[in-house]
Amino acid sequence: MKLKGLIFTLAFLIMPSFALANDVVPVNHEEKPCDCQDGKYQKRTHKDWQAMMAEREQKLLAWVNQYTPEKKAEWTKVLEEKKNLRSQWMSPKNAAKREQWKKERMAKMEQLKKQFEAGKITKEEFIKQAHGGKEMGHWKTFHELRIAVDNGDSKQAAILLNKLLEQTKQHNRLMKEKLAK
Repeated sequence: MKLKGLIFTLAFLIMPSFALANDVVPVNHEEKPCDCQDGKYQKRTHKDWQAMMAEREQKLLAWVNQYTPEKKAEWTKVLEEKKNLRSQWMSPKNAAKREQWKKERMAKMEQLKKQFEAGKITKEEFIKQAHGGKEMGHWKTFHELRIAVDNGDSKQAAILLNKLLEQTKQHNRLMKEKLAK
């Protein structure tokens, strides 16, 4: 009986350490290549997201050259405008606007969270309102575009490039509105 108690006690003390071992982030986690391109959502931070975005932009412009070369000038103009708007938004001059926007956003999220927990809105409504009505379509469109390019579907790639161009223009309009406030 004492032996069973001793084994049970040891197992009880050791089990939490095994559970915790699975949640520990490895020391070299930043040296591992990011595998977020495999279609699965993984919560990761990118060490140099600017380089990743520049690489994505170059890939996008290469696809534009290949599938919709007539829109190359429009794409370069829109992407340059997007970069300029982002740098304006992130400038120290607009720090107060960013903080105010963040406070308003967090207050809205808290309100939505309370409504969701009270059962006044569904999970789908919560997600849609939390994203401000924009369903992050540009990320989905980019993913679909990558699949179309990988499959060699030039017609679908051209359609998705045009759709992504419109989404990028819409994003630029929203950024201009934020900056104008």
